[in-house]
Amino acid sequence: MGQRIIVAGASLGGLRAAEQLRAAGWEGEILVVGEEAHPPYNRPPLSKDVLAAPGTPEEALAKLAFRPRRSATGIQWRLGTRIAASNLTDRTITLNDGEELGFDGLVIATGLRPARVEAPGPLSGRHVLRSIDDALALHAVLLPGTRVAVIGSGFIGCESAATAASLGCAVTLVEGRTGPMERPLGSALSAGVREMLSRRGVDCREAVSVVAYRGEGACTGIELSDGSTVSADVIIEAVGSHANVEWLQGNGLDLGDGVECDRYLRVLAVDGQPVPGVVAVGDIARYPDVRNGLPARRVEHWATPTDTAKIAAPALIAGIVGRTPAEAPAPLPSFWTEIFGTRINGVGSPALAEETRILEGDPGQPQEGVAVGYYRGNTLIGVVNAGLPASRHLHYRQLVLDAGVLVTN
Repeated sequence: MGQRIIVAGASLGGLRAAEQLRAAGWEGEILVVGEEAHPPYNRPPLSKDVLAAPGTPEEALAKLAFRPRRSATGIQWRLGTRIAASNLTDRTITLNDGEELGFDGLVIATGLRPARVEAPGPLSGRHVLRSIDDALALHAVLLPGTRVAVIGSGFIGCESAATAASLGCAVTLVEGRTGPMERPLGSALSAGVREMLSRRGVDCREAVSVVAYRGEGACTGIELSDGSTVSADVIIEAVGSHANVEWLQGNGLDLGDGVECDRYLRVLAVDGQPVPGVVAVGDIARYPDVRNGLPARRVEHWATPTDTAKIAAPALIAGIVGRTPAEAPAPLPSFWTEIFGTRINGVGSPALAEETRILEGDPGQPQEGVAVGYYRGNTLIGVVNAGLPASRHLHYRQLVLDAGVLVTN
């Protein structure tokens, strides 16, 4: 029997891992197993274009579906299949129907699922936005005049609030402990985003959280921590995510925040040693920032699956054949969002900055063009720009690339 690599997860991370395994010379079997019934598709448009106007389910999927690279041949797909358990010592996974599959190499790419608000009250009327099915269900109820409460002011929350407002809904954004996208943007630019939302009719509630849902049978509103209430017909919960690691329990791994990995994306046991034949990719992987010498962390950005797959795939093959992994360029995180037509681009690690500096423009008016630099000491570790042409984004990206100090040991 030939050798087999199983890719656990069939979203973008699983697709990119399979492609990179072929690109790195793997000629054996590649089996991709994914819980979602749909083939890999692009998620960022879900809270923007697709939520606003998805068309039919078939049209929506056609807009989003990725086309595998021509070189990625002979890949087998098992969609609509959940992995229930694993035994990394015996090199097996167990599917939800009890079938056991062996592997020579394993790529962990099971990603994230939305967190839910833990507050008493009815469940009906409460939505999350992670999958294409979530977007279709939510679009159907975002009718003009509908009262919408968005809980959480990260990327998904702000994008969903902007989209709902553009559809004619009456939108309240419950920010939580921090302002709109404040962790990656910083306080000054976050305040500018709040002003953008407010000018378009979004009622931004600062420094409050949900303590209870109102209604009998279905939600009719929310109670907030400051004692106020908000009436709502539709609730969108955008309060973060949980890593899908339950199927990995019992294998001696550190699963406290995703899956701990080394710089090659090899999965580490709790003793710090790589688990033979196992790597992780995408936003489930917690790996060190060797570019800036910072501790391991997960990076929930669109480019992460591609960046990590380029490192993990050749490292996995090297381990299977008994070689030391070759050095690879350290990932440079990047992200983007769009609020009412203003594109916001980020590069590097802004959330880990000790200081911010305005590089150009006014952060209070991001739609007019602004760039903010994020520093640790005197090292530029990230830049966020908004409302600027692509050439300026590329300029700042290069500045961050040039500033990074690679740690090689």
